Amino acid sequence: MPPKAKAPGKARGPAKRKLAEEFPPGEVLTDNAKKSWKLGAPIGQGGFGLIYLANETSAQVVGADARYVIKVEPSENGPLFSELKFYMRAARTDLIQSWMKSRKMKYLGVPKYWGSGLHEKGGKKYRFMVMDRFGTDLQKKFEEAGKKFSRKLVLQLGLRLLDVLEYIHDHEYVHADIKASNLLLSHGDPHQVYLVDYGLAYRYCPEGVLKEYKEDPKRCHDGTIEFTSIDAHKGVAPCRRSDLEILGYCMVQWLCGRLPWEDKLQDPVYVRDSKLESREDIPGFMSKCFPSQDKPGEIEKFLEEVKRLGYTDKPPYEALRSILKAGLKSAGAVDDGKLVFAAPANGEAVRASPVKHSGAAGARCIWKRAPGGAGPCQSRGYLAPPPLIVCNYPANLFTSARRRVAIARQQLSKMEGKRK
Repeated sequence: MPPKAKAPGKARGPAKRKLAEEFPPGEVLTDNAKKSWKLGAPIGQGGFGLIYLANETSAQVVGADARYVIKVEPSENGPLFSELKFYMRAARTDLIQSWMKSRKMKYLGVPKYWGSGLHEKGGKKYRFMVMDRFGTDLQKKFEEAGKKFSRKLVLQLGLRLLDVLEYIHDHEYVHADIKASNLLLSHGDPHQVYLVDYGLAYRYCPEGVLKEYKEDPKRCHDGTIEFTSIDAHKGVAPCRRSDLEILGYCMVQWLCGRLPWEDKLQDPVYVRDSKLESREDIPGFMSKCFPSQDKPGEIEKFLEEVKRLGYTDKPPYEALRSILKAGLKSAGAVDDGKLVFAAPANGEAVRASPVKHSGAAGARCIWKRAPGGAGPCQSRGYLAPPPLIVCNYPANLFTSARRRVAIARQQLSKMEGKRK
């Protein structure tokens, strides 16, 4: 029997976390490698704590041109634990540089891990992580473009994300939460896009041993509901095909503006069943999304290719790239490395089919985004403080998150102990 969906009004939110107190500009933090970092002004706030501009320590004040940001949260909080596991294992600069060199890549959209540690002040302990500074997120760009990207741009983004996913999959992780608000442009180069927020990242293949397919009702519908995979809806731990399925949904939404199940996001069972029906009839799904113009054949082929994957199968990354490149060619475009976010010309992107809204605006959504494109419980863009964001997640969505945080604490403590 499928799990019952909880009414939005009865959903129980997560336990409140303590926010890190604001440190004054000039505060110096020392990471586990004994490297010192100087904080600048705070520029963002999320569910985990605060984000500061930062630079390697020097006599100079950290200015608006700072190259790094530092996430800081009280040590007893959890979200940063999950991300640190991924960054320490898979996002070290030497690993990323080696991968890029072996494949002759100009850049790879994976944020680099520069350091982390504990900082004590006023008798309290704070955990921190140093990262590259980024620019705005793609959700904001999507909304500015009238919630429609050009076909060329969508295929370019798909190719960039295939590069990212192949890298993190090769390093034993899946992301599990790909979406526009988790894609940030480089602070220095607006034509480079990075996949961020590894709070739901899952180690699907620890030490080369693949996890087995197992449904767990307590973990149903984990992730962002409109994009999350069918495996996640069934309570199965995410795998490589899950990431590619999510990417497929993202590309469809970016092209047509709206996914067919976005009229009932408060009902996760309805969303799951809609995705199951769509997977069984991909041509029919594409017709729903693109009713008034030609369907993008490359996206349909992409979804069909992903559909053939088994739970433990290694995806055919190069074949998927070839499908998207063929789409660029059929559209008369080339991947010139430039990302253009202007609204598509008339007729270039297909209009979304009209969908009835149920209830008051915003009340139907489990994930409420603040105006400006900030994602749930996270600050985005790292350029200015985001507006306050309120989330009404059903309680069952947090069961696995709490469990992951507890495991993350233990594993991270072991890893840091070894480093010492």
